[in-house]
Amino acid sequence: EKNVLIVYAHQSSGSFNAAAKDVAVEVLKASGCTVDVSDLYAINFKATATVEDITVGVKDPDCFCYAEETKLAWERNELSSDITKEQCKLKKADLVIFQFPMYWFSVPAIMKGWIDRVLTLGFAFSPEKCYGEGFFKDKMAMLSFTTGSHQSMFSANAINGDMNITLWPLQNGILHYCGFKVLAPEIFWAPAHVSRSECSTMLNHWRIRLGSLISTVAPCPAALNCPFCYRMGFTRRVFTSLSTQTHTLR
Repeated sequence: EKNVLIVYAHQSSGSFNAAAKDVAVEVLKASGCTVDVSDLYAINFKATATVEDITVGVKDPDCFCYAEETKLAWERNELSSDITKEQCKLKKADLVIFQFPMYWFSVPAIMKGWIDRVLTLGFAFSPEKCYGEGFFKDKMAMLSFTTGSHQSMFSANAINGDMNITLWPLQNGILHYCGFKVLAPEIFWAPAHVSRSECSTMLNHWRIRLGSLISTVAPCPAALNCPFCYRMGFTRRVFTSLSTQTHTLR
């Protein structure tokens, strides 16, 4: 049985994002997956990374370092319960889907807070365990989101630039850095500015794709998956061209 975690961020149950989330839950459950949804607005998830995330006193209150202090707290089981609950969901997940509306070319603040607080040092990454050697190298992740702009506005020559570059910090700097095998994003272009029929078409496309997510082809830059030499300043040991790899949920 496959485990899927959907990290969902939208305020309205009547939104297109809610519909996309509901389709994912329906199709994945019908495919035999166990699906867990973290509805961040519904649970009022705390977005700020603060000293309150640690339940016991910190090591250095005069020079508080969130990454180091939460690493110690994670090792001692002293993180706040909302963080540990999400980490437990993440540990079980074979696939993580982030469902959200794009805000300012990124994720909403509440979802960024989930990333900042849940993906703690030691649990989700370390300087020695990242990218192809990351802690989550046996998991897959993907972005599923709506835009406010039409697709024609996102290209190398368009006003908003190349969407691949826009997504690089999220897909490579966060997900792949933690080891996730990153699937191609599902982008719902400007649902607020198209017809109901076009919205239905986008959801049907998502429904079809979800049916094959348990065995899907993810384009992975092979150079990023090459071993890194820690003692040589994280330089790659070998250089290879781009390749396509098949990743299957096990």
